[in-house]
Amino acid sequence: MVDRTSIFGAAEADGIVRCDACPVLCRIRPGRAGACHRYANDNGTLIRTDPLVLLRRTVEAGEPVIPFLDASEDWDGNIAPAAETIFVTAIGAGTTYPDYKPAPFIVSSKHAGVDTVTVVTEGIFSYCGLKAKIDTDRHLGPESARVMHEGEQIGHVTTAEYGSQMLSLGGVRHLTGGSKREGNVTCAAMLALCRKEAIEVEIEGGSRLTLQAGAAPIVNGVPESRMRVGCGSAAIGIFAQQWQGHVDEVIVVDDHITGVLTEHQAGKCLDMRPSGVRVRGRRSTPGRYFQVAHPGTGWGGTDISDPLTLIESIDPRLAWPGLRLLLTSTTGEDSLYVELDETLRPVPARMPAPVAGTVARIGENCEPALTSILFMAGAGGSLRAGVTENPILLTRGVQRGDVRVTMGGAPCYLYPGGGITIMADVLAIPDKAFGHVPTPALVAPLEFTLRAELYAALGGHVERALGLEALLAQYGQGATSEAWPAGNPWPSAPP
Repeated sequence: MVDRTSIFGAAEADGIVRCDACPVLCRIRPGRAGACHRYANDNGTLIRTDPLVLLRRTVEAGEPVIPFLDASEDWDGNIAPAAETIFVTAIGAGTTYPDYKPAPFIVSSKHAGVDTVTVVTEGIFSYCGLKAKIDTDRHLGPESARVMHEGEQIGHVTTAEYGSQMLSLGGVRHLTGGSKREGNVTCAAMLALCRKEAIEVEIEGGSRLTLQAGAAPIVNGVPESRMRVGCGSAAIGIFAQQWQGHVDEVIVVDDHITGVLTEHQAGKCLDMRPSGVRVRGRRSTPGRYFQVAHPGTGWGGTDISDPLTLIESIDPRLAWPGLRLLLTSTTGEDSLYVELDETLRPVPARMPAPVAGTVARIGENCEPALTSILFMAGAGGSLRAGVTENPILLTRGVQRGDVRVTMGGAPCYLYPGGGITIMADVLAIPDKAFGHVPTPALVAPLEFTLRAELYAALGGHVERALGLEALLAQYGQGATSEAWPAGNPWPSAPP
């Protein structure tokens, strides 16, 4: 446990402490932790069990040192201020509940000569969800199908995007609008994904998936390896010139848009001879076909395992014996080379090396299949009250771009429109940043960084501001110091 001064809570009889860090109001006996395991009773004092996390950024050679704090004889040197800049995250900071309290830490510092304030608090998010981006052309399930985990619905399938299947998980209706078990299962699943752990889900009418941020998705027990290079039409456009002279026709199988080379504008621009090979499906623009098969886990996200079944007809007025035909998926994982015999029947043949090279090139242009987990939440009025006495001023400051919002130092995308609705990649957020409370809701770090004079103008809790040097001296011994994630921009105050 972190040995720090009591943050809040009320002492009761027999050494019990009532925690008011969230609406559950746990009564914690000595030596025990609350339901969330984030607070504990240490001999009658309520303490945090997780340390405050400080992120440090090493100054590169030749880069001017940013004077975050002055030299002090009181500082023990655990974090060398002369060589590093330090950002106080909200991880381990505590919450503003019961909402009228100022944020746990309001840190004043100087960055590049600008007086800056960072308001640090952990938010209790009942209104939060996850967007799972799954890089695969496999059909995972019908749009709007229920996503199930441990027998409970935790989300649904949403619109597919280019090369990725998308799931929407969590949200206030699954957390609070169903049964108690549904809410608890949903919260536990979201927490595991936010902590970069793996969970298994089943999509009704579709596939069984293993999801983990930063890892390849596992579909029906088989790990995915590639994200498609593009739809069938795009693949035709990319590789048409490389196929010219080596094959007479190419069919790129895709659940969305299947491409046929000699009909496609790319083939026409290369003066390729029409092959007379016609595929099934609904013809769109020349060389582009929709609905060639049902969605599935076969070739190109269809239910096809034998691509020759896609051929509807071969026109004898256009086709010829010896016609060289390549069929491939959008990832190059599946491919077949055939030649037409004297009866214009496609016969599998050995794929010539130049043709095999183009199939390999398709695979080379496919990015690795990954699962991305994006945390999305709305910062409500109570959380904002911990930043300023008039929350609408903070909201407008964020919307204007005057206030930088981060989660554990990680950048957030701010949704347009009203409120403070943010989304962040959990891989960019430091480990162990997320927690939960059994209301149920997720707990996540949130930091607001802005110029000091603006914070005062917004009606911020200026009297509660603590200089970075004083904060480190008071809480530095119990804090955890971690290296700044290399891919994250430094959250300086907006100009």
